Amino acid sequence: MADTHRHDHPGHGHDRKHGHQHDHGHDHGHAHGHTHGHGHHGHDHGHSHAPANFGAAFAIGAALNIGFVVAEAAAGILTGSLALIADAGHNLADVLGLLLAWAAVILAKRAPTARRTYGLRKATILASLANAGLLLVGVGVMAWESLIRLENPQPVATGWMAAVAAGGVVINTITALMFMRGRKDDMNLRGVYLHMAADAAISAGVVVAALAIYLTNWLWLDPAVTLAVLAVIVAGTWGLLRDSLDLALDAAPRGINPIQVREALVALPGVASVHHVHIWAMSTTEIALTAHLVAPGAGGELLKRAAATLKDQFGIGHVTLQIEDEAANCDGPCPDLA
Repeated sequence: MADTHRHDHPGHGHDRKHGHQHDHGHDHGHAHGHTHGHGHHGHDHGHSHAPANFGAAFAIGAALNIGFVVAEAAAGILTGSLALIADAGHNLADVLGLLLAWAAVILAKRAPTARRTYGLRKATILASLANAGLLLVGVGVMAWESLIRLENPQPVATGWMAAVAAGGVVINTITALMFMRGRKDDMNLRGVYLHMAADAAISAGVVVAALAIYLTNWLWLDPAVTLAVLAVIVAGTWGLLRDSLDLALDAAPRGINPIQVREALVALPGVASVHHVHIWAMSTTEIALTAHLVAPGAGGELLKRAAATLKDQFGIGHVTLQIEDEAANCDGPCPDLA
């Protein structure tokens, strides 16, 4: 239950008495459904902890893709296929992305410290951002090589090209399926899943290109397919880069409309107005919110109802609410979302 106390609150441009109630309650809604609340602190951490169940998937996926990268790069060099080399480079970036995501999941489990009060949860966001940047750098290098090859097409061993790419279809499909169930709850896992699924499709395109070159002897198809592969990578990576950058800058996560959140809070019985609303991601699986509710005479029941509303309607589990008896003096209208 949240404590009710009155104290001077000098912040936000006012020096007046307020009846403040801070709901910091650590109400951990773990996947196993165990819920408990602590007195003054009532953060309902919606910890899905989804990544904890993907250690084996990370290990198997990384091992499979490392082996395939070595085989594909060797085949590309021996056969002279730039498409295979480009795909191997992309798969290498995905392996690094897998390892980054895996390391971030491990770091995110580290306990908070006096200085890092949220622990290292945001490592998952930084890993996604680094992964997206790494992919785009690789795309630029391979695009330059492809343009050079378009001017001077080279013969390729289409049989080897098709066989190795077919192996990529199988390996990337298996890896993607291992992460499919986690893609909705964790941006890290979504990035891994999307990359692996795209790799499977890209490898299938290389198979088609090899067959087309065999039938037509159009050598320019190899760099042309490479450019098409790179376009697919950019299209798939851009959304990840945008979302990762937003979360790194503490923007409200996509899928959550801050206006609707404010409206849901204002609609609660006893709430006159809402201001200083902040919504951000603590990690790729946890969303936090702070807000000031003007609700004269409201008690702990309002805090419980507000936390439940935010959790049920928006999936926001880490909630800190300050309840005020009267509107704060904000040197003008109090900002709804600032």
